[in-house]
Order: sequence, then C-alpha cells, then structure tokens
Amino acid sequence: MPFEKGVSGNPAGRPAGIQTQHKLRQAIAKDLPEIIEAVTAAAKGGDIGAARLLLDRVLPALKPQDQAVPIELGDDLAAGSKAVLTAIGAGEITPEQGSRLLQGMGAMVRVLEFTELSERVSRLEAAAPGEL
Repeated sequence: MPFEKGVSGNPAGRPAGIQTQHKLRQAIAKDLPEIIEAVTAAAKGGDIGAARLLLDRVLPALKPQDQAVPIELGDDLAAGSKAVLTAIGAGEITPEQGSRLLQGMGAMVRVLEFTELSERVSRLEAAAPGEL
C-alpha cells in the first residue's frame, strides 16, 4: 500500500523526549567521571569491548600519510605507467599511491583521446565545408 502524497507517516510529529546530542551530553555530564571509571575498570578486568572503546577514543588508528617521492615518468604514458609499476615493485611507493597515479594517467589518456578526436573532427569539417 503506497503512501499518500502530502500525508505524514507520523501525524503526531516527533515524540517528546527525543533531543539533540547536546542535550544528551548535558544529561550525562555529571555522571561522566563515574562512567569513564567503570569502563576503565571493565577494560582492566578483561572486557575487550570496553578496552576497544577506550583505545579507539584515546589512540585512534593510524592513517597512512603520503609522502612525495620523485619518479621519472619518461616521455610517454606507457613509460610512465611502467615507472609507476617499477616503483611499486621496488617498494618506493605504496600500492595505493601507485593506483592513484595510474588512475590519473588513465584520466590523462581520456583527455588526450578527446583532444585528438576533437582536432580530427575540426580538420574534417574544415576540409569538407558544407557537406555535413
């Protein structure tokens, strides 16, 4: 049975008591030291979930950081692609960095193809004016 257009599925509106995060934070603020102490005690007692919660908040997972690495890409895209793959194999760049470089080269290929096709169409139109 489809919903009728313009008719709310909840005509009474949002139920009372549903508040914003700010109000929830205010409500538990006075109990926060005890909550942290209880979670810490549980983690020390071997509760893996409590330990994970604490560690995720205090020591978030490290994110990989890219660093600039000079790569001689050569004069054409094929040589550049080979240089990227060689750098990945040699451990000079990460596979993720290499993947992004190769994706960029793929985008460059599409730009070059479009430019070449556009120039070819322009030359054909100039060579045969009025025939199209």
